[in-house]
Amino acid sequence: MSRLILVLGDQLSEGLSALAEADKDSDIVVMAEVADEAGYVRHHPKKIALVFAAMRKFAQTLKEDGWDLRYTQLDDTHNAGSIVGELLRRAEETGAQEVICTEPGEWRLIEKLKYAPIKVQMLPDDRFLASHADFEGWAEGRKALRMEYFYREMRRKTGLLMEGDDPAGGQWNYDHDNRKPAPDDVEYEGPIRFEPDAQTAEVLDLVEARFADHFGDLYPFEFATTRAQALEALDHFITHALPKFGDYQDAMLEEHETLYHAVLSPYLNIGLLGPIEICQAAEKAWQDGSVPINAAEGFIRQIIGWREYVRGIYFLEGPDYVTRNALRHDRDLPDFYWGAETKMNCIAHAVRQTKTSAYAHHIQRLMVTGNFALLAGVDPAQVHEWYLEVYADAFEWVEAPNTIGMSQFADGGVIASKPYVSSGAYINRMSNYCKGCAYKVSVKTGEGACPFNLLYWHFLDRHRDRFKDNARMGNMYRTWDRMDADRRETVLKDAGKWLKRLDAGEVV
Repeated sequence: MSRLILVLGDQLSEGLSALAEADKDSDIVVMAEVADEAGYVRHHPKKIALVFAAMRKFAQTLKEDGWDLRYTQLDDTHNAGSIVGELLRRAEETGAQEVICTEPGEWRLIEKLKYAPIKVQMLPDDRFLASHADFEGWAEGRKALRMEYFYREMRRKTGLLMEGDDPAGGQWNYDHDNRKPAPDDVEYEGPIRFEPDAQTAEVLDLVEARFADHFGDLYPFEFATTRAQALEALDHFITHALPKFGDYQDAMLEEHETLYHAVLSPYLNIGLLGPIEICQAAEKAWQDGSVPINAAEGFIRQIIGWREYVRGIYFLEGPDYVTRNALRHDRDLPDFYWGAETKMNCIAHAVRQTKTSAYAHHIQRLMVTGNFALLAGVDPAQVHEWYLEVYADAFEWVEAPNTIGMSQFADGGVIASKPYVSSGAYINRMSNYCKGCAYKVSVKTGEGACPFNLLYWHFLDRHRDRFKDNARMGNMYRTWDRMDADRRETVLKDAGKWLKRLDAGEVV
């Protein structure tokens, strides 16, 4: 009896556990572009196009490899509209009575498959280095689940940047070398860009017709859509950008949206690249002497450290994680996150870049758009949904912990030991955004004061009971307490007035 082998749009890896378990002579691979997955949030058109184009090309690869494959395009007349619906349709068509799948990366889809009216065997996603059991074992009994210690375990497990039992260079972490402000010149033209072929062009036409009302620009579309192209993008980054990635990974420039960043996460997260091969490429570049250790270590830490860690948190904390709101924030997400006018140049630039590219690097997400939402008290569920919608690399297992935990502190400190909030000074130090802003970062109160300056103290004041005893925030509160009482009152009044203008829909 044949079985159905489900391959999802973020599982485009030939070594996928479901394919490894299958019998090519008798089993049938099922892939489907469905409205449920394309529309459960209003995904960026570029993200939808990337996944659909990569799916179609991966399906072609499987067919050429001899698999019996049933592929459903979004506009097929018999499309059932959901993954479970497509599995049931294919089961009726083929007589199959069992589905084998690799565990999805979202609780939403796991639950749908779990309760599907057909037998579903769900296999672990072994493309990740840490299984659920591995992470649970590491987390058990720990008072705080800090990424740094998990990362060291992943270094030992993989042997990456290790010299015997010791870290290469004598340090586990070179983050103190990776915080340089934006350079005067960027000697890198950015990630390699790919011209859409005829097959991708068909997808673009479909996405343009069906999802034109979604936030984001579909054109130009320049993502890799095959493994070969993704490998080319990896080689381009290792050769041309990784040497300076470490130094400037936290920097931001208006005129250069990627600086020395890889923009490989979309390919990694849909399965065109694997984490170990990426890290080994970076390690080899360091071993060959073409990349400094702070760059190689900082890049590898993002993948085997942070990426594995947030996935572990997502599955450890369970389906209700995305609903958490420890700070009880309830302000609606401002319209300028969808491109409405704002006088804040840093926000305007980050949103504009997000709209055109479906991309922003981690500091733009954490310390600009995320920082503002946290300072202003925006509902974290709305922030979470926004990030899930607008970025090409956003899948819930990776996006939710980064947003609910790291960015918005909505999980109450499961991930972060303190909220990631800052005044305008940080953004000014790490970018050139403030030079073109209607607000003045040097102005702390009154007309023209940077909203980040006002809201920073407003946030600390309103959440004092929660954070006053936090060891990492003591200096912040001591600085606040040393201010003249009249000045503190002015700051809070000005912040309150600014928030009222925001709530009233004024251009702020």
